[in-house]
Amino acid sequence: MPSTFHDIPLERPCTPLLDSLDSTAQLRELDVAQLPELADELRLFLLWSVGQTGGHFGAGLGVVELTIALHYIYDTPEDRLLWDVGHQAYPHKILTGRREQMATLRQKDGISAFPRRSESPYDTFGVGHSSTSISAGLGMAIAAQLQGLDRRTVAVIGDGAMTAGMAFEALNHAGEVDADMLVVLNDNDMSISHNVGGLSNYLAKILSSRTYAHMREGSKKVLSKIPPAWELARKTEETAKAMLAPGVLFEELGWNYIGPIDGHDLPTLVTTLRNMRQLKGPQFLHVVTKKGKGFSPAEADPIGYHAITKLEPKPASNGQSKPRYSNIFGQWLCDMAEADARLVGITPAMKEGSDLIAFSERFPQRYFDVAIAEQHAVTLAAGMACEGAKPVVAIYSTFLQRAYDQLIHDVAVQDLDVLFAIDRAGLVGEDGPTHAGSFDISYLRCIPNMLIMAPADENETRQMLTTGFLHHGPAAVRYPRGTGPGVPVDPALQALPIGKGVLTRQGQRVAILNFGTLHANALLAAEALDATVANMRFVKPLDTELLQQLADGHELLVTLEENAIMGGAGSAVNEWLLDQGIQVQVLNLGLPDLYIEHDKPASMLAECGLDASGIERSIRDRLSAED
Repeated sequence: MPSTFHDIPLERPCTPLLDSLDSTAQLRELDVAQLPELADELRLFLLWSVGQTGGHFGAGLGVVELTIALHYIYDTPEDRLLWDVGHQAYPHKILTGRREQMATLRQKDGISAFPRRSESPYDTFGVGHSSTSISAGLGMAIAAQLQGLDRRTVAVIGDGAMTAGMAFEALNHAGEVDADMLVVLNDNDMSISHNVGGLSNYLAKILSSRTYAHMREGSKKVLSKIPPAWELARKTEETAKAMLAPGVLFEELGWNYIGPIDGHDLPTLVTTLRNMRQLKGPQFLHVVTKKGKGFSPAEADPIGYHAITKLEPKPASNGQSKPRYSNIFGQWLCDMAEADARLVGITPAMKEGSDLIAFSERFPQRYFDVAIAEQHAVTLAAGMACEGAKPVVAIYSTFLQRAYDQLIHDVAVQDLDVLFAIDRAGLVGEDGPTHAGSFDISYLRCIPNMLIMAPADENETRQMLTTGFLHHGPAAVRYPRGTGPGVPVDPALQALPIGKGVLTRQGQRVAILNFGTLHANALLAAEALDATVANMRFVKPLDTELLQQLADGHELLVTLEENAIMGGAGSAVNEWLLDQGIQVQVLNLGLPDLYIEHDKPASMLAECGLDASGIERSIRDRLSAED
């Protein structure tokens, strides 16, 4: 049995066996009897290293034994191993030559929180979003077949990621093309079956053996000449499996289903994987693990320990902490639900991140967590809106990308009343480019019927949520991760006049047109330049009256946004000025045409020139060039 730890080590633990391994080839030289010791050391090192840097926590603890077994049986990196979702992959990183680099996890110039092709040959496919592994793995398996290579492909997918339709699209296709690959379902929530124990483990060993596979194929050849007999034998086998394992669905899709087995039983894992590596065609192994395994607080609270922050002394507090933007949304959602019984809240597995906890408890009949199924979430909202409900979809900017067709075809084309509360807009810090909300203004702005708002602070966030909710048609409010400037929030459910910005500072020569929460930086830069600042508030529709006024009274218009410059709010300003034939100098400031690597959010903004000093510097450089 794996050891259970109760505290996160503050000093690097003694892990001599782990420290002796610098490659998976060395791991494969170990005796099977040494693997449980390695698992204990790996789990202890993981506790310590994540405590030093912060990061995803519970999922990695739960796959320690599975990770060891996979690298022990498969010839990685020649055999392809994919992780889905990527936050399961910390043990994989430790075992694949990056043990000493774990101290740099999620830091500038350090290793990524997710698998990344450019980081290691063991990271065969980059992943930040979920449910991609089976599709990518199938592509790799087919490519190997076309090249005549005897290479194995393994996709490890969490049970949460199996809720996305893309996973089942790939499962369906793989069965049709009869590709040689293994899918390992890491079921860490027992969402499919509780059937784990000695009988199930024994059955998995038998069903995965080559002897059974040969007997099955031989019987198929003989009985296929007698169709009624073969059909009876096939149904008998499926019935027997169904009595002991929940794999009939996967069998019907063309997969050889094995399991469920205990994902923390190393001898069973090794035996089963060794058997399955020899089998041809699509293979499906169902393992049951415990999220947070081996660390008692995480086992008791797997959601709370999904990720942790770096262990360090807490700064002295004055007792008053600023609310996060997600907290502003969560409070507004409850308040608006009290005022309007038509409101329903929808989230794709982001109850905690988007702060729908209180709403889910107070209004359980109006709360819908659809799991990792963004496309379904948006079309579900569209269907509700057709029948008079007022759905609010709480979704991260990066995940809304996955439901773009539904946003256009199912919501916007039909001009339905759906409000999108877009969290994590802009740069998100240590999670890096896969989770950055860099593109939402660009991909929303081109859609007819869309109302798009970018608040400058906490109070405007609440006001814009109300504005979007009361608006007839699709609306979006984008707001960033973390806290704002600390502006007091008016508890009233007050809407703003649509398409109207406000002047927040009057200056001369230069006007800064701010879209969103960089407003405080704009004001600081404007003080140094004696520039005008306009809080534009609305990306679509633009306040063209205010824009005309600013163009008439200034030599240089500077647009400012935490979104890609290409296609963003600045582009909207450029297009309008060109359409009107207005001659004025324009400087567009925003995210450049490249992916910004993980770092502290403030450092990322500074790198892009979007902190106050960067804004001032860019404007002075432009003015100097003109003079």
